[in-house]
Amino acid sequence: MLAVAPEAHPRRLAGDAAAQVPMPVQIVDGSADRLPAAVRSFDAAVVCLVLCTVPDPAAALAKMFRVLRPGGQVRFLEHVQDAAPARRLQRVATLRPRLNGGCHTGRDTATAIKYAGFVATRLDWLTAADAGMPFPAAPQILGTAVRPAHPRTASTR
Repeated sequence: MLAVAPEAHPRRLAGDAAAQVPMPVQIVDGSADRLPAAVRSFDAAVVCLVLCTVPDPAAALAKMFRVLRPGGQVRFLEHVQDAAPARRLQRVATLRPRLNGGCHTGRDTATAIKYAGFVATRLDWLTAADAGMPFPAAPQILGTAVRPAHPRTASTR
């Protein structure tokens, strides 16, 4: 198992957590858009509040697609853009990413996952009440997407 974290403090926390699990976990410096893994070398990827934070979610998803075997899963919990008119408020909150580790709560993450070539097999939309977080940190999506055995072409996306 490989865990990737771009900052020292989360890597230390991951190391503490890894010591509690019954399988070996390698924790490395890196980010979702620079995964240190070979093509088609993993069965699954897990992202939790990552795609809302990375500078380029499309690049991160492309790297995940690259390292997953056909049939491999991406499991995710991510902030997403709200419905209008609340979406406008998310866009106006330009200071929020600077104050919260780069988090962009208004990204259209569900669409980004689809356009990366993944097929959603489960997608639950969580409200502020579901997530236990206030706006603009809610809504969120929780789900699973699969890398298909045969990637779709750009014209079918």
